[in-house]
Amino acid sequence: MEEIKKKQPITISEVKEIMEKGDPESMDQIQRWTFDYASKFSKIDAKAAKKIKQQLVKDCGITEEEAVEVVNILPTTEVELRAFTFGWKKLILAETLEKMLKIIKENA
Repeated sequence: MEEIKKKQPITISEVKEIMEKGDPESMDQIQRWTFDYASKFSKIDAKAAKKIKQQLVKDCGITEEEAVEVVNILPTTEVELRAFTFGWKKLILAETLEKMLKIIKENA
């Protein structure tokens, strides 16, 4: 088993990109399921996902973990985004939600 070198939240799109570099024949069952899931549910390419994630953290004052959640879902309306961010148990201003949606729309 490999040693953990770094722990960092990544999007489903980034998981897919990482797993595509490996040999599918050498994957164990869990890795194959993970790759299948990432392939089915990644909505954008990894480069766009990273860009959106970084912009959300930088411009909207959310954590990297929260940004990953947003990128994985890619909400398109303020209602969707508010329902989603409600679970974070912190107040997100309407102007911040609008900024988040703008970042998603411009980069997805």
